[in-house]
Amino acid sequence: MIRRALLVVLALALLAVGFTGDRFWLQFMGKAMIGCIFAMSLDLLVGYTGLVSLAHAAFFGISAYLLAGLSNHYGLVSPVATLPICLAGAAFAAVVIGWLSLRATGVYFIMVTLAFTQMLYYLFNDAPGLGGSDGLYVNERPFSGRTTAYFAIWSALVIVYAVLLRVLHAPFGHALVGIRVNEQRMRSLGFPTPRYKLVAFVIAGTLAGLAGYLDAALYGFVNPAEFGWRQSGLVLMTVLLGGKGTLHGPILGALLLTFVEHYGEQFTVHWNALIGALVIAVVLFLPRGLAGLVHARD
Repeated sequence: MIRRALLVVLALALLAVGFTGDRFWLQFMGKAMIGCIFAMSLDLLVGYTGLVSLAHAAFFGISAYLLAGLSNHYGLVSPVATLPICLAGAAFAAVVIGWLSLRATGVYFIMVTLAFTQMLYYLFNDAPGLGGSDGLYVNERPFSGRTTAYFAIWSALVIVYAVLLRVLHAPFGHALVGIRVNEQRMRSLGFPTPRYKLVAFVIAGTLAGLAGYLDAALYGFVNPAEFGWRQSGLVLMTVLLGGKGTLHGPILGALLLTFVEHYGEQFTVHWNALIGALVIAVVLFLPRGLAGLVHARD
């Protein structure tokens, strides 16, 4: 009950920011909420299915670049037209990468997923037609203003949370948890575990694509760095910081990391060390992440 009440209060507080009209807070909290969606999508793999993927930035970047291409070259602006195409592109990439990567297990799976996202990084970074290392501007954004974009991001966050909650409480979600705990036993019970893992991989990749789409819509700019290993590592760190295996954990981790990153830069150029120290402290003293604080009071 306490957890639900805190989530409702947090959702209302984020909604209230949209009515301030303040340019900084709209963009800052919009970025934080995109991070929440991105982290929740990865937690479906890491926390529930037991798949540590470093390819998540690939789906984020593909969707963002698709939006830029649709806007710049085809004049498509409306989210009714661009959003389904961008999500379909991310889903297709997730099918291909997932089908190939899931042939490996353990550390080999991690390295294969990292290899895919790095391949895409070098492809977009070295292709002048795709903007090269300078990236691309989105000529016309899907949302008319920052306030509209903010409310769209807030709505997406609420919908993604509700959908994932429903999925994870369904038999499919319980099967994913079973695969994480003991895949061999689930296979012996007749569950087609490779198919379950691929479906989870595609769902997670599609939601990561949603985060990439919203990021490009908010900032109006895409960059090859979105494919980099740092992006995949940072969202994985967010999940671990907030608490894997919970939907609210990645939300807390993303919000905290956004604030630490922004305000840490104002105090020291070594703000990355602050994030590192924070993660170490959480691992040592909060094994269940920030979500453990909520569970302890629930």
